[in-house]
Amino acid sequence: MLAAFLGFELNRRVSPLLHTPLMSLTNAISAIAVVGAILVTGAADSSPLSRWLGFVAVVAATINVVAGFLITDRMLKMFKKKDPASK
Repeated sequence: MLAAFLGFELNRRVSPLLHTPLMSLTNAISAIAVVGAILVTGAADSSPLSRWLGFVAVVAATINVVAGFLITDRMLKMFKKKDPASK
């Protein structure tokens, strides 16, 4: 709950020009979560519950990474100059 509040406040107070690097940083953190979840899921001595929770974590973090890259790409396209001939 505290992390959600702090994340919201951080994003709200960041200049719009810095949102793209901030999004890239959160993608890197989510990628670390994917690696950790893969390690938990693939552990030989883990219980079935931890395997299922690890699988859910892998899926959720992967969706977060992919969506973050799509949003970052969309934000970067907003900064590109439009070709006057394509109007």
